[in-house]
Amino acid sequence: MSSRPTTFPLMRLLLLNAGFFGVQYSFGLQQSNMSPIYSYLGADHASLPYLWLAGPVTGLVLQPLVGAISDRTSTRWGRRLPFIVLGALVCSLCLLTMPFSTALWMAVCLLWVLDAANNVAMEPYRALVSDVLTPEQRPLGFLTQSAFTGLGQTLAYLTPSLLVWFGMDQDAANSHHIPYVTIAAFVIGAAFSAGSILLTARSVREPQPTPAERARLRQGGQGLGAALREIVCALREMPPTMRQLAPVMLFQWYAMFCYWQYIVLSLSTTLFGTTDPASHAFRQAGLINGQIGSFYNFVAFVAAFAMVPFTRRFGPKPTHAACLTAAGIGMLLLPVIQDRWLLLLPMIGIGLAWASMMGNPYLMLAERIPPERTGVYMGLFNLFIVLPMLIQILTLPLYFDRLLGGDARNVIRLAGALLLAAAVSMLFVGVQRVRAPRASAARSSAGAGYPGVEERR
Repeated sequence: MSSRPTTFPLMRLLLLNAGFFGVQYSFGLQQSNMSPIYSYLGADHASLPYLWLAGPVTGLVLQPLVGAISDRTSTRWGRRLPFIVLGALVCSLCLLTMPFSTALWMAVCLLWVLDAANNVAMEPYRALVSDVLTPEQRPLGFLTQSAFTGLGQTLAYLTPSLLVWFGMDQDAANSHHIPYVTIAAFVIGAAFSAGSILLTARSVREPQPTPAERARLRQGGQGLGAALREIVCALREMPPTMRQLAPVMLFQWYAMFCYWQYIVLSLSTTLFGTTDPASHAFRQAGLINGQIGSFYNFVAFVAAFAMVPFTRRFGPKPTHAACLTAAGIGMLLLPVIQDRWLLLLPMIGIGLAWASMMGNPYLMLAERIPPERTGVYMGLFNLFIVLPMLIQILTLPLYFDRLLGGDARNVIRLAGALLLAAAVSMLFVGVQRVRAPRASAARSSAGAGYPGVEERR
């Protein structure tokens, strides 16, 4: 890392993570609105996963690459902030354009650019938090990220309902059937995305590289080729904890993609007995999804801070397993609840898991990777998110009709079972600690090698 991290006061720690509010507001808009937008533009239910391909593919390609490049970047603005700001600004432009899509292909293309921009901003942002915080502050730092994730997505889900409450007509739509409340929510999201990232950029200064680090950067080379070589080397020397987390990530992210894609269709079927996108009931189901989604994200916002003492006392491993169990039970209950207010009960478990997903796995990883490779390993860890999503996209349509009966409610039940499987898999994750290399070895290697690890169950 550039120089010795210092302890941040609480206000500066909040400003450091403020940009996560805008980035996650954008993600929340995607999660709650892309399937309805696709439906308004004529997509059929079985093909919905294919239309979500942009996120996994752009994450698969961009996050490791951007992470490796940012590790080797040196500018007067820092090595992470240029990527964060550029990604957020492009994201804002896409959010402004998305609800004005005139055809399905246009919305799909815009989602590709939007997800690419989000990925360019996201990975360096996680690395930035690890860069500038002391090990003692990292639990609070990463769980503060979870809190801003919950807050941003709470408002993203709730914004359409708030606009209706303030007087907008939920059935008023443009010529392509996209409601005006959705259009307004995306415009608001564009402002939040740009504004919150710029607030962080103005408030947090990255430490400048030391002479030794500048020498290491010159020795390691610059450009795309050097970044690709670093990715290959990091894959060979991947920490054991990272490998052991792979099944957990597979189950939990396959489940979450199932939930985001089919929750509106599931609610519309359970509560109103229809999946007709032109009906008032379908739009009502979309608003209800926004309300319960905002509730689980608010739970995540509160739980992220409340989870800090539990994580410090019991560790991130049992904490994450417990949260996944609560979410799995909640998902299994969702398709049988016909009272819209009782739907809030399973959202508590989903909110706990969402807060934990955004913090605890990254905390486990940050404590077990060499500082000079924070960017590339945070990017590679994102593969454990996007690959499950990619697998879900390619496999779910193959058995949606045959095994799940073409019923969105069964997709939600599948998500619940997978979250319980993720909780069980968490029990098999060992705890590794990076051994600090001896001073002489550290000076001679200049960050070229990966410190050994000690493992304990």
